[in-house]
Amino acid sequence: MNNNDTIVAISGGQARAGISKVRLSGNNVVSIVSKFFKGKKPLAEIKSHSVNYGMIVDPVTGERIDEVLLLLMKAPKTYTKEDVVEIDCHGGGVSARRILQIAVTNGARMAEAGEFTFRAFMNGRIDLSQAEAVADIISSETKEGTKVAMDQLEGKLSSKIKHVRGQLIEMLAHIEVVFDYPDHDVEDITTEKVYNDLKGIEKYLNEYILSYDTGKILKEGIRIVLAGRPNVGKSSLLNALSGYERSIVTDIPGTTRDTVEEYISINGIKAIVTDTAGIRNTEDFVEQKGVERARKETDRADLVIVIIDSSEQIKNEDLELVEYTKNKERIVIINKIDSTTEEILKDIHSKLGISDYIEISLLDDSGSDSVITAIDNKIRNNFIKGNYEEGILTNIRHKNLLSEANTFINMAISACQQSVPLDCITIDIKNAVDKLGEITGENASDDVVAEIFKKFCVGK
Repeated sequence: MNNNDTIVAISGGQARAGISKVRLSGNNVVSIVSKFFKGKKPLAEIKSHSVNYGMIVDPVTGERIDEVLLLLMKAPKTYTKEDVVEIDCHGGGVSARRILQIAVTNGARMAEAGEFTFRAFMNGRIDLSQAEAVADIISSETKEGTKVAMDQLEGKLSSKIKHVRGQLIEMLAHIEVVFDYPDHDVEDITTEKVYNDLKGIEKYLNEYILSYDTGKILKEGIRIVLAGRPNVGKSSLLNALSGYERSIVTDIPGTTRDTVEEYISINGIKAIVTDTAGIRNTEDFVEQKGVERARKETDRADLVIVIIDSSEQIKNEDLELVEYTKNKERIVIINKIDSTTEEILKDIHSKLGISDYIEISLLDDSGSDSVITAIDNKIRNNFIKGNYEEGILTNIRHKNLLSEANTFINMAISACQQSVPLDCITIDIKNAVDKLGEITGENASDDVVAEIFKKFCVGK
């Protein structure tokens, strides 16, 4: 990536759409676009941050390519802090690609993946954690995931990291002044004060690190597995939750041989729901493989929904599955209550030996509603912990760096307890400062930055 070039990319609407967008950024944007944009005024005379109607004309052939709306934004009040032009043309892709080609022919360069956001980072408009939030917003599939990413983009994480980093840097400066310039009129700093300040920082960072489990759910979603014997209603439940016929439903036991996965939203939280093969003893080799996979999916699930068929007597396989999942977060469903008797239900209740279950009939439209309510309650009560309105960790890179920073802080605390001289303790404090700086980008390596931006799409 060369920051001296003017870059161009299609930033949206390449498929069949009403509008496509071509974006350019760089110091030569105005001179390049002036060659092929024809409006009422020359581009150099247009007011910044104004929308202007005009034509894109091929400067070589004179052919009119498309009528467009052009937004000119002059530096520094732009996404990249460079001059930016965004051209809204007709959708479908053809016009956008032709405008892209004309821009390249007249001096622009095709943008690399994430290069617009990279320039925003390099030019100091956003830090590295905010740049990562841009990618999270683009890839987010639910309301809550987008909300958390927006918080990070607005600087909730950055402000916390910079606050702690600032405290540590101030502590280092105070220690160094006291030891290097003893004749200066500076208040002395004691081991006790350093110890107490570090303990406060350790507690603060540890609480933030613990928020990652919740952040991971909000960002990536919760894995839910539907488990049970064949023909108990797993596929019917998946279809009801997803709102369409995702799995084949028949009266023949063993219809589902492999896992079937569907993404749904539970009140803004992404849920990856997996329908599995019916768990039972079978001589069918293919079905055996399905059962093995079902057990593996059950083991790695965040939440297991165990489904029991109440239209017949409870089986040992039902009881074994209930026992197998007792240490996991789970919801037990007794299905087909429209086709059972009071005697069978009493027998099921007695043999299950649990009081936490819900009874439904998936033939009734309200059956899935009670399941959704139960899932939502589980998520809110068992997976979403603390007040994430104040900011939360969602990125494993950030969590690891915070953990490493806290390790160095713990080492400094231990050194204080052992009465190690303060000027020796500064080594661990400096290492903690460096780790925190890697999160926001103050001292992140080029390789780390490159790895982050290569995950972006072209045009952002």
